This record gives sequence, C-alpha cells and structure tokens, in this order.
Amino acid sequence: MCLLGSGCPYSTLGNGSVRWMLIAVIADLHANLEATRAVFGAVDALAPDAVVCLGDVAGYNANPNEVIDIIRERRIRTLMGNHDAAACGLEEPWFFNSKAQAAIEWQAGVLRDDNRDWLRGLPPHIDLNEYFLCVHGAPANRDDYILDWLDAMRQFESLNDTPVKACFFGHSHRVTAIAEKGSASNEDNPKRCLIAQDNRYFLNPGSVGQPRDGNPLAAFGLLNSDEMTFDFHRVEYDIETTAQKIVDAGLPLALARRLSRGK
Repeated sequence: MCLLGSGCPYSTLGNGSVRWMLIAVIADLHANLEATRAVFGAVDALAPDAVVCLGDVAGYNANPNEVIDIIRERRIRTLMGNHDAAACGLEEPWFFNSKAQAAIEWQAGVLRDDNRDWLRGLPPHIDLNEYFLCVHGAPANRDDYILDWLDAMRQFESLNDTPVKACFFGHSHRVTAIAEKGSASNEDNPKRCLIAQDNRYFLNPGSVGQPRDGNPLAAFGLLNSDEMTFDFHRVEYDIETTAQKIVDAGLPLALARRLSRGK
C-alpha cells in the first residue's frame, strides 16, 4: 500500500513513466565473482522488477572486470562507491588502509579501459523516486559511515528539506535498519523492516562481496514499494575459491582470511 494512498508515486522508478513494485538492492560487491553470481541467482529467483547497486563494485577481491561485466550486461543502475572512484583513478586511496590500498592499486592495473571508463561515469547517488534515495556511505558524503543510531541521527539532518522516507546505503558492509523514531525491527519477522508513513529510515542491505557483520554469507535486500517493506536476504557462496584467487593474485592474505569470518 502506498504511503499517500491511491495515485502515490512511491512505486515509480526513474523518470516516473514506469511503475515498479519489487526492487533488489545490492551493495559492496568488491570484485567477488563467486558471491556476485550466487546473489544474482537468489535475486533472479525472486524476480524483482529492477535491481539497484549502491556502489563499490571494485576493491578487495580478484575479479573486478568479471564483476563489472555482469553489472553492465544486466544494465543495473549503479552509483559510485569510494573504491570505484579510486580504482578508476578519479580519487587517490590516501585514506584506505594498507590492505585496501594494495587491492585498489592491483585492480587499477588490471581493469580494462572500457570498465575504467564505466566506473568513471557512475553517479554519486540514485533517486528511485523522491521518497527513496540510494547513496554509498551517507547522503552528504560517500566516505562517511553510518554505523549506529547516533550516526544516523546526524545524517537525517541532511534529509530534512526533502521528502525522502528511506535512504538505502552501503559502505559499512553491515546489515542495518535504523528508524528515526522508535525501532526499525519487526517482531513478527526480524528479517523485514516495515517502512511506516510517519517515520524515516536508513537501510543497508549488507555486502555482497565482503560482509563484516559476523555472518560470512553474501547479503542483499528486497524493497516492496507497494507493501512498504524491506527484506534482508543472505546467500551461501564458494568462499574458498574467492579466497584462493586473492592469494593467487598476490593480494594481502588478510583479505582472504576475513571472508570466512564475515568480519
């Protein structure tokens, strides 16, 4: 049900000419081919009307071209993450830790020119419509983290002059649901957030390619814009193969080891 009753544009994606109900939300793929394939297998089974990617297709893992190719072939609307900006040369990875910087420098050397150009052309944010905003880190800055309620409260201020009801974000690699008022949790279904008419939300589907919430399973979310729900999904993938590719590429071993821990 639309928040504003009949005729409400909550289910409109893009320029308003097409109505959508189910939208899969993915984030932080980080060149993890095995996780990306597994997530798209699960997404395809749910048959959403559209998929949106919250950025960081590049970084950390060993298959940047292959993962970018999948996103491009599927014509998925994608915004620019901080690792994407660094991998394509738009920004320097000065604020990355040594492991992340090593991966970005390696990827910068193996990216095909067409994929580098594609990364350069990604937008900083995506408006599903005026009520649903997609960003990488936070509305004001893709490098900012939203890790807890206090972070979210500061970021809600940047939305005060907008009609945005739910902001979907990535960057932290943690499944997150934060409501401006009260709890975003659903007692009947802890894997579902109910988006209420009189509230605002920050929602993170978790990371496809490098989860950091203690659960190594790849993550994604599903927005139902008619029922105003957001469901969190987890998917098994071949972690050992991904980790071995990191080792074979000569990337830091810690990047391989952390995948099985989900941290």
